[in-house]
Amino acid sequence: MVSDNLSGAENQQDTELAGINPWWVVGFVDGEGCFSVSIHANQLARPTSGWHVQPTFQVSQHIDHISTLRALESWFGCGRVRLKGPNSAVAVYSVYSTIQLKNAIIPFFERFPLRVKNEDFQIFARIVSAVRERSHHNPETFREIVELAYSMNRRGKQRTRPIEEILSGSSETIRQAPNQLN
Repeated sequence: MVSDNLSGAENQQDTELAGINPWWVVGFVDGEGCFSVSIHANQLARPTSGWHVQPTFQVSQHIDHISTLRALESWFGCGRVRLKGPNSAVAVYSVYSTIQLKNAIIPFFERFPLRVKNEDFQIFARIVSAVRERSHHNPETFREIVELAYSMNRRGKQRTRPIEEILSGSSETIRQAPNQLN
């Protein structure tokens, strides 16, 4: 059964859709999920000095277990399941839409708190809220968001750009980035 509302948030919290227990979802996401905020160069993002902020919720699994990801997609009533790459054996359930994050993902994990990834989730929720309110266009708030994003997921050790490059607002990367809408 798929909810008629955009997020499925009301249904997911009152019933067990397709036999999934909400605490199972919490444990599964604690082990296989990720709350992340990527920051990409984009010449069209002038209010943020050429940087696009993209919060994302993802859960990955081997393609043999893609049905589990599809169940999460139905459970939350948003996002999509895709392969990680054209020749990948990994499937990913992703939610990029800040509306869907705000209306479905965040309320669920506020009601059913994570244990392992709760700190990253709390930061993620703050960033999603700021992006939805467009307050990240304010230079001080943008700086705070970048610093928060870099504090997530083991202090941003997987990031390719140093935080100073983003906060300087004058990157060669931005000037070379193709014009793109994300």
